[in-house]
Amino acid sequence: QVQLVESGGGLVQAGGSLRLSCAASGRTISSRDMGWFRQAPGKERENVAATRWTGGSTYYADSVKGRFTISRDNAKNTVYLQMNNLKPEDTAVYYCAATSLYCSGDGCRYAYWGQGTQVTVSS
Repeated sequence: QVQLVESGGGLVQAGGSLRLSCAASGRTISSRDMGWFRQAPGKERENVAATRWTGGSTYYADSVKGRFTISRDNAKNTVYLQMNNLKPEDTAVYYCAATSLYCSGDGCRYAYWGQGTQVTVSS
């Protein structure tokens, strides 16, 4: 089992920055794909960023490309999401997720989820 705890959310003005952290416990994240998702009220959950443990490739939704950066520190068992130039439409609950051990790529599902952290961007 992997337990994920997000932190770093809050209220920020448009154009500001936040860094979200996702601390994992129970099992290592070094051999798992890790992703950040968000869900705004009345909208479907969206995968905004992901990092694969094989090859280190990353994925970003078009809506956040050039503004968000995902990174991981395997020694700390933590994944980060640096969010710059935030916009009101980025307001959502942000979730961290992990795939099963040694699973990587589009065929993998995210098996473990955190509780989420609220990000609110004011205009």
